[in-house]
Amino acid sequence: MVTAAMFIVAAAAVGAIGWSGEVLLLPVACLFPALWAFAPTRLVAGLVSMAYFTAASRGLPVGVSIFYASDIWVGLGLWIAASTMFVAVHTVLWSPKPGWHRPLRYLGAATLMSVPPFGIVGWASSITAAGVLFPGWGWAGLAATAAGLSAMTTRAWPLAGVAMGVAFALSAITWTDSEPPEGWVGIDTTFDYQVAGEHADYAQHLATIALVRRAVGDGATKIVLPESALGIWTPTTERLWTRNLADLDVVVAGGAVVINESGYDNVMIELTGEGARIFYRERMPVPVSMWRPWASGGASAQFFGNPTGRFAGTSIAPLICYEQLIVWPILQSMLLGPDIIVATGNGWWTGDTNIVPIQKATARAWASLFGLPLVIAFNT
Repeated sequence: MVTAAMFIVAAAAVGAIGWSGEVLLLPVACLFPALWAFAPTRLVAGLVSMAYFTAASRGLPVGVSIFYASDIWVGLGLWIAASTMFVAVHTVLWSPKPGWHRPLRYLGAATLMSVPPFGIVGWASSITAAGVLFPGWGWAGLAATAAGLSAMTTRAWPLAGVAMGVAFALSAITWTDSEPPEGWVGIDTTFDYQVAGEHADYAQHLATIALVRRAVGDGATKIVLPESALGIWTPTTERLWTRNLADLDVVVAGGAVVINESGYDNVMIELTGEGARIFYRERMPVPVSMWRPWASGGASAQFFGNPTGRFAGTSIAPLICYEQLIVWPILQSMLLGPDIIVATGNGWWTGDTNIVPIQKATARAWASLFGLPLVIAFNT
């Protein structure tokens, strides 16, 4: 009983520390495979998985209650429901027998939680630490991290832990964040949407245009605005923006909502003084609050569609909000060799939680792994 409690408490600590929102603490999550693999029983393995996942996603109940303007119980319900798939996958694939099949089972669980359908709620993946452990290694760093994580489930876990610890220490000593290319700027905003369903009004558009003009005055030529910065996209909105950009030598990327027959698309739009075009449609909107395939009126999910977009003549890997928390969107984008990672979000509903810091930390980690410039723009 005491041993089981120690495993569960340790898993919660690993989830809380690894997913605190500090990028250099992401490798702490690499301890989870060992705690899961060496749990004394299948039940304890399931509880270890639950403790890790819920600790890592502890900001969700508060965020959901703010989003829906409801009490905390709604958020708690969704929090527990979201953990069900993670716990189920890891509980089913756990084995009491040591041997070669144990690392394979872990890799199987990690893979299932990285791609749809399970990967739709595949938050807190330990593989994200690859960008801290092996900055600039790209796919080789991803493979090395996967090998290290699987080794953590074997009797060689002390050796694997030391090796990953050394990589962690070296990276922490030499760590540098990925920066935007010259002339690129991500503009953060602090607009308060108050309740779900509100969108940018006329005053917000004018305020955002003023921020763009100020950035151009400071030398920016490519500007990235947060998710939802352009509100519901209409011909009138397009005319407002193109008219105000006509005298500026700048290309602007902004998030918007485009209404369609079944609901809407969450998109990125390229804007200049000459016109506008959609260059990216979100692959995975937030489940339940945005993506609701069981009902009309929600956001469309492209899943594996448009993994890259072309903005200002450059191939970019776009990650809108929720896509920064899961695995397959960024890896799919990297297969096509983009030049820049662009991460945007609208975190008005996250309150004082660590959800936005975690999103930014994961974007920084992936940019570090693949050695790419990173542009971030958030509304908080």
